Amino acid sequence: MSKEMISESLLADIMSVSKRTVESWKKNGKVKSLKDGCYSLSDLDYFPQVKAMIESSWNKEQAIKPIKKYNSIELFAGAGGLAIGLEKAGFNSVALNEIDKDACATLRKNRPDWNVIEGNVSNIDFTVYKNIDFLSGGFPCQAFSYAGKKLGFEDTRGTLFFEFVRAIKEIKPKVFLGENVRGLLTHDNGKTLEAIKSVIQEIGYTLIQPKVLKAIFYRVPQKRERLFLVCIRNDLVKYSNFEWPEPFGKILTVKDALLKGNLYDSDCPKSQGQVYPERKKKILAMVPPGGCWVDLPDEIQREYMQKSYFMGGGKTGMARRLSYDSPSLTLTCAPAQKQTERCHPEDTRPLNIREYARIQTFPDKWKFVGSISSQYKQIGNAVPVNLAQAIGRKLIALLNNIENQII
Repeated sequence: MSKEMISESLLADIMSVSKRTVESWKKNGKVKSLKDGCYSLSDLDYFPQVKAMIESSWNKEQAIKPIKKYNSIELFAGAGGLAIGLEKAGFNSVALNEIDKDACATLRKNRPDWNVIEGNVSNIDFTVYKNIDFLSGGFPCQAFSYAGKKLGFEDTRGTLFFEFVRAIKEIKPKVFLGENVRGLLTHDNGKTLEAIKSVIQEIGYTLIQPKVLKAIFYRVPQKRERLFLVCIRNDLVKYSNFEWPEPFGKILTVKDALLKGNLYDSDCPKSQGQVYPERKKKILAMVPPGGCWVDLPDEIQREYMQKSYFMGGGKTGMARRLSYDSPSLTLTCAPAQKQTERCHPEDTRPLNIREYARIQTFPDKWKFVGSISSQYKQIGNAVPVNLAQAIGRKLIALLNNIENQII
């Protein structure tokens, strides 16, 4: 660990700052690079983020295993990113609900033994699953209407959060996990999260302080951030020993995703993918790895950016080519959208299906069903498998502790 070397761009990723900020740190002596411009992690342990990586108990956490079978239910399951991670951590899936037919077909194709309930969550009677250990779901964050000052469970009716909570009320799991976009923290000036907190309290659960987890710290080669809410039934809170997962000691990059190495034991298999129109391909061929529209000649910038050229700001997702030496930008539902371009580091084409899946740390044997655009959407919406597994292990540790205390 002490000899782990990182580039300037990886240091910027670890610290959640721009490369320009790292350059300014270098000028004023806050950080010191070695002769080749790289940094030694061990020389940067005065940064809490780096210290956490160096002193991490990641290897110890790998040993966490369930002391009994913990049955789980997942709502809004999508194509299975969270479900695979929780399965790897040791959960036994009893039911998964998803409304999208292609995502359901994906789940069934890969796990014929899983109980996949296709359809609208509002039509499901959850009382048949009463007292299952654990419930999870990435409930879509719809806006609530704030008629009263204090928003209760009934006031969220008509939203998918209401259905998520109804399932919790009917099942009464020991623990549940809610997963959402980082933006939920600040949505409607924080009112949405406050409403969610008050509803969780109302139904008899204690919310651990929510945390945004950055996927790059959990063996995911992608700068994705997700907000996690861990809630424990009030009668069991006294047994809680929940801690957030510790970071992996290395930041993985697009190279780790697409080529044989730290993550996969072979290069990425060939697969279908979107293609660029000829003119766009010629323009993107001029963009260097890690570059974007600002690296194009001015006249090409004007042609490609059109009105956006005059609007100022970064817009660094436009004409963006990934680099083998950095984690991927967050994957979206399509790799060739103009605002969120995800061009292959070497070839001038969008990332293909299997490359998309690897950046989300899906196993190569996990197959997706549906049109190409549907497959991209399923993968882009998923929780990265390795991130799900990391938090899953700590949830298993929590349930183990509860089990040991109440026996």
